Amino acid sequence: MTPYDEDDATYPRFEVRPRARRKPLPIGLVQVYTGGGKGKSTASFGLLTRAVGHGLRCCLIQFMKKGNYGEIVTLRKLPGVHIEQYGSGHWVKRDHPAAEDLALADHALRSGARAAASGKFDLVVLDEVNTAVVRGLVKLGDVLALADAKAPRTELVLTGRGAPKALLDRADLVTMMVGMKHPYHRGLDARAGIEW
Repeated sequence: MTPYDEDDATYPRFEVRPRARRKPLPIGLVQVYTGGGKGKSTASFGLLTRAVGHGLRCCLIQFMKKGNYGEIVTLRKLPGVHIEQYGSGHWVKRDHPAAEDLALADHALRSGARAAASGKFDLVVLDEVNTAVVRGLVKLGDVLALADAKAPRTELVLTGRGAPKALLDRADLVTMMVGMKHPYHRGLDARAGIEW
C-alpha cells in the first residue's frame, strides 16, 4: 500500500472550509485572456480558486460550454462559486450559428451583465465570451457596455480566442496565450484531466 492509497487512513482528504468573507476589492478591473495558445480558461479558473481562498464571492458564466469538465466538478465543490453554463453541447459554426446557439449566448450575456453590475460578486468570469464575439453570437458593443456597467469593485475576466482590439483597449490587463507547440498537431487527442 502506498502512502497515497485512497483506502489508507493517512491519505490527505480534499476538504473545503469556507473562509470568512473578506472586504470587497478596493477597485475591480477588467482582464482579458486571449490568444491561440492553451490555458485561457484554465488561468481564469486558477484566479477563481485564488479568490475563493481569500473569501471572495465568484461567478463563472460559460459561453458555448456544457458538461462536467474536470475543473467544473472541482469548482462546484468550492464555497462562494456560482456557475452557469450556456452551451448546446455541439460545435458552434463561425459564420452560421444555429438559432439555439444565438439564444444561449444571449442568455449568457444577460446573466453576465446582471452578475457584473449587481455588486453581489467580487469576481465574474465570462469564459469564452471573446470567442462568442468572433463567431457572431454576441455583439462586441454589448460586451463593451457590460464592461462599462460592471460594479466598481467587481473584477471582470473575459476569456477566449480572438479578442477584438476594442476589448484589448478597454481592458486593464491583457494576457496573450501564445501556442508554440501542442501535442494535438502530432495527432494526440485531448486527455481527460489535462485538456478537459
